[in-house]
Amino acid sequence: MTRARIAGVGMTPFGGHEDRTVRDLFAAAAREALADAGVPGGAVEEVTFGNFMGEFSEGQGHTGPLAAEAAGVPAPSTRVESACASSGVAVRQGLTLLRAGEADVVLVGGAERMTNLSTTDATEALAAAADAVWEARPGVTFPGAYSLMANAYFEAYGGTREDLAHVAVKNHANAVGNDLAQFRTPIDVDDVLGAPTVSSPFGLYDCSPISDGASAAVLVSESYAADHGLDAPVAITGTGQGTDSLALGARESLTRTPAAEAAADAAYADADVYPADVDVAEVHDCFTIAEVLALEALGFYEPGEAVSAAREGETTRDGDLPVNLSGGLKAKGHPVGATGCAQISELTKLLRGDHVNGDAVPNAEVGVTHNAGGTVASAVVHVLEVVG
Repeated sequence: MTRARIAGVGMTPFGGHEDRTVRDLFAAAAREALADAGVPGGAVEEVTFGNFMGEFSEGQGHTGPLAAEAAGVPAPSTRVESACASSGVAVRQGLTLLRAGEADVVLVGGAERMTNLSTTDATEALAAAADAVWEARPGVTFPGAYSLMANAYFEAYGGTREDLAHVAVKNHANAVGNDLAQFRTPIDVDDVLGAPTVSSPFGLYDCSPISDGASAAVLVSESYAADHGLDAPVAITGTGQGTDSLALGARESLTRTPAAEAAADAAYADADVYPADVDVAEVHDCFTIAEVLALEALGFYEPGEAVSAAREGETTRDGDLPVNLSGGLKAKGHPVGATGCAQISELTKLLRGDHVNGDAVPNAEVGVTHNAGGTVASAVVHVLEVVG
């Protein structure tokens, strides 16, 4: 099996980029990744690009070739769409090309432009990731859908709004020093509990923001890295993907995410590691309850046990398993098509020691990313390891 070395990563700041298009944003992230890798654009053999809302936000479909052109890469390029998991799946597709021997150098990533839309229009666009017949048409939005999941979790296992508030406080604290993050101001539990209600039990600080941004990574085969003397100590050693019913109403339970469980099981088996081996994680916290569900799906906690993890300090920067040292989607931002590869970028820096919060995990060798689409109807998990 060919392991994919992460030769370089790049990412724009997440937030509002009112005057920049998707092509501009991805050009910046991709060229940063190529420079970080020390790989010329002409060496790239394939591009896989995640984008979800192009038709809604810019009237632009067919963004695969657009991404390659923006990056200055004369290679075949394919758009990957899996809602908020789009660039996570793009990373997986790039890895698959390397493992199949179809390429030795692949540029992966994603970009999204969202802040040029009104809140109403952005909400409508995001609702396309839900079931159009049984959810979007009757008016279910994602804050509403995830609030159903949160309330079902509370009913089944217990937990409180204050438990969820600690998730938001933790992730905002992690974003303070991250100059790529959208929100860099610390908050406290009272701020979260006193914020305007969005959909009970969520207030404003329980929800990830509307964001613009792009992310990219250069993946290379081990033979290419060796032949070209690349300094690429971090590899993707495991990958997995899972799928569930699109509509919440078709699922057996609202308190578990089987797509993420399946993706995690496959990724761990692929890398030959176990949840106990993981030192640091970046998970898809589009809402505070989503981080709780992710931690359980990844096998770090039994069902019903992760809700108190942040409050108990177990997932803070000083805890046994630091989670979302980037700030997560909650504070780093969530330009949906860019999020999955952004997790790869942040975790790569954490593992190789050049992230602003790297001092929290100075000896980390194994990390996991968890990227979800919709209400986790799709999920992709990657295991990253320091391999020297």
